[in-house]
Amino acid sequence: MRPLIIPRISAHERYVLVEDESMQDHLHSMGFEQLGRTFRIDLDEGSMEALRNTALQGSMMDALSAMETETPPTVFKDMCIEYREPKVMGVLNVTPDSFSDGGAYLDHRKAIDRGLEMAEQGADMIDVGGESTRPCSYYVDARTEMERVLPVIEALSGSLDIPVSVDTRKPSVAEKAIDKGARIVNDVSGLREEGMMELVASSGVAAVMMHMRGTPTDMQDDLEYDDVTHEVMRYLHRRSEELLDLGARRSQIILDPGIGFGKSPEQNLELIRSLPVMRSLGCPLLIGASRKSFIGRILQSETHDRLEGSLAAASVAVAYGADIIRAHDVSETVRAVGVAAALRPVRG
Repeated sequence: MRPLIIPRISAHERYVLVEDESMQDHLHSMGFEQLGRTFRIDLDEGSMEALRNTALQGSMMDALSAMETETPPTVFKDMCIEYREPKVMGVLNVTPDSFSDGGAYLDHRKAIDRGLEMAEQGADMIDVGGESTRPCSYYVDARTEMERVLPVIEALSGSLDIPVSVDTRKPSVAEKAIDKGARIVNDVSGLREEGMMELVASSGVAAVMMHMRGTPTDMQDDLEYDDVTHEVMRYLHRRSEELLDLGARRSQIILDPGIGFGKSPEQNLELIRSLPVMRSLGCPLLIGASRKSFIGRILQSETHDRLEGSLAAASVAVAYGADIIRAHDVSETVRAVGVAAALRPVRG
């Protein structure tokens, strides 16, 4: 497994935190400061000399480079997504109880029409979900979920030249959705269910791997983190490496820190601020902040009155390094993201 490297770069300090069991004794012997499971390595000439010709030096340089360079493309099945410009993923909930638009598109015809409309509005991909994952939501059986999403995925995949994603935690649902044309599996559980990683690796689809503690039912019960950015990055790094060990390619992996999934409002804000550091993981970053409760808390507004806040969060996320914005309000988000992308620093 590659070492986890977390850069810390500011006007005053330049160092990285490194977790690497294979070099732990070596790092101890060289006198690097240990902080919990990590070692602090200052980015100075002495440290670089001490690590000369080690695999760790190369990994550190790769992680630092990933923060500044263009995001590598997602290559999967018969498609390729390049990130010279950020992408917008339209949210299509075929559910009766999703937190924002539950029930609006439970009818298959309405859902298909909405998916086609989002594509016309400029969505770069459509994410179809048949199970609510809002806080305190409950499990939906696989058969019900399939009945909700498969006809919609089949119709949209056959009509559009953009990828359709299935938002599911269940390997059985994902497998059937792939058969119907889905090219992305968006799994809020981080591919935790038995068989999901193997399915992604063998099918060649792209996978959005998200951080979430527990399940949607209980994810808000434990919000204690020593360092939320560090712990989220550690989880995403470990899960990515496990998927790669099963034969998947790095170009299939998209990472999502899980805004609103087992985090407090303050932690959600911290994760968005930390996107420049998360880029060191070397995979595209997806942010789904649209209409979420931390925006409602800031604006003191209800779910359907959070457009301006959602656009502000999307724009800042793009400026800080997000590659994909998952959004309910596609037309407005496409326009806002276009301006934010034009204003952000040029990479590479």
